[in-house]
Amino acid sequence: MTNPPAPGLRLERDGPVARLLLDRADKRNAMDQAMWAALPSLLAHAAADPALRVLVLQSAQPGLFCAGADIGEMAAHRTDPTWLAANQAAINQAQYELARAALPTVAFVDGDCIGGGCGLALACDFRVASPRARFGVTPARLGLTYPLHDTKLLVDLVGPGQAKRLLFTAGLIDAAEAHRIGLAELLADSADELAATIAGLSPASHRGNKAFVRRLLDGQTADDAQTLAAFTAAFAGPDFAEGTAAFLEKRTANFGG
Repeated sequence: MTNPPAPGLRLERDGPVARLLLDRADKRNAMDQAMWAALPSLLAHAAADPALRVLVLQSAQPGLFCAGADIGEMAAHRTDPTWLAANQAAINQAQYELARAALPTVAFVDGDCIGGGCGLALACDFRVASPRARFGVTPARLGLTYPLHDTKLLVDLVGPGQAKRLLFTAGLIDAAEAHRIGLAELLADSADELAATIAGLSPASHRGNKAFVRRLLDGQTADDAQTLAAFTAAFAGPDFAEGTAAFLEKRTANFGG
């Protein structure tokens, strides 16, 4: 896999699993503008590889996830409206594309997951937290507001009450508490087992189901011509043929997607 340049980010292939690595350990993987701007192209690069079935977002170094946006960079440009507008656009685009990535996405949180870093985890389909994970949504410590898109992701996941608790207290919660309120789906020392399970199932099913969930989260409440057509088309697809053949032959399906 040949990756587009992305200082602080690295895309690696591990069989059918794409690993999008946050690689700025000296800054606790804080996301600067260049990293936000590079993220959509890395997602597109992974989606274009038909051999990849799932994407795991994690730190390149153990014991970390992401401390959030680079506050030092933001403070240095706080009086530059052009830079601030470009930075906001880069963050919004990165989060929008991650939440709608074609591949199923898993955030493996093995350390602090704060502010904009929590936004990255929220934009993934699943969050796996290690015992070292801590989560916090902390703009109130800085006199900032959380982006509307990320706030919706948070509310969709944990409900308005827990979302307001995290926002209004700006406190950190551990992995067990994150799991209790629904912020983390799994507690584990790695995301490998979940990624392998996802990768072994039908990529066509994953694409269709993920698109349907996103439509519901974005406000759609009833079928339209596109969703009806997508449901019907699956019966003519190669994954349905392979899946039903494997079921009848009592073997493991080998999906080509």
